[in-house]
Amino acid sequence: MKSTVIGLCIALFSSLQAHAATQVSYRTQDVDGIKIFYREAGDPANPTILLLHGFPSSSHMYRDLIPALMDKFHVIAPDYPGSGYSEVPEGVSFTPTFDGLADVMTRFVQQKGLTKFALYVQDFGGPVGFRMAASHPEWISALVIQNANAYTEGLSSQLASDIKQLSVGINAATERAMSQVLSPQGVQFMYKTGARNPERLNPDAWTHDEEGLQNDLNRKIQMHLLTDYHSNLEQYPAWHAYFRKSQPPTLIVWGKNDPLFVEAGANAYLRDIKNAELHLLDSGHFALEEDSAEIASRITRFLETRSTLVRQ
Repeated sequence: MKSTVIGLCIALFSSLQAHAATQVSYRTQDVDGIKIFYREAGDPANPTILLLHGFPSSSHMYRDLIPALMDKFHVIAPDYPGSGYSEVPEGVSFTPTFDGLADVMTRFVQQKGLTKFALYVQDFGGPVGFRMAASHPEWISALVIQNANAYTEGLSSQLASDIKQLSVGINAATERAMSQVLSPQGVQFMYKTGARNPERLNPDAWTHDEEGLQNDLNRKIQMHLLTDYHSNLEQYPAWHAYFRKSQPPTLIVWGKNDPLFVEAGANAYLRDIKNAELHLLDSGHFALEEDSAEIASRITRFLETRSTLVRQ
């Protein structure tokens, strides 16, 4: 009888552990005074995937991808300072540049005790993640690149012009231009343009982003980041060198109708990462809004067959 009870208790405990692993937790990590909000799911004993979000979104963009991955992977998706639910309290030092974002995310990774992980990057996630990868190549087991640019030919002509215009910093003219980008119309443009079925897009995505931009500090940080975007172009040679030397297993899933980061930018990775796998999707900049199931399937298959995932 006693052994039966013990057996039932062990079975119940195992069941509770399995249930916890299939739930998404919403947590906050103090990183040098900055309150970094993040979503975490899956068993930490499984291979880790770090999801770095784009502009003007947050970890909210991964709300459908995380449940699709968490049975087999340990998944973490933080919000940058100035995005989503992360907070920069008054008096806490933060430099609103891409170097600054990479520094904070590096400290976040270190505090979480991550030493090996696959890195998913989209839009701003590219400049943040590639800085981290180039500085700590030993951390990266694989790359998943989704509409995150690292080549000049990947910039649309309009975007290249905008980057040059904004590089002078914040003044009356650039503030007017950025106000258009940060407006509800500007945010929705990034979601809807290039989508194959705009009427099937969940408006929760851009509504969440628009609400976050109503925060004065968040809006100010985003403006500084837009004016600093030119610094990413200056980093391209260093990132290419990292790609060529480290040859990380790389899966590219790219919305080919993206009006900002064009298809040529996806193909350009193949020059430097010899065995990269490329899939062009009939979608736009935020391809996850239409193709999260396909992307999750491709990630799972790729990471299980192509990468060497070291458990934490």
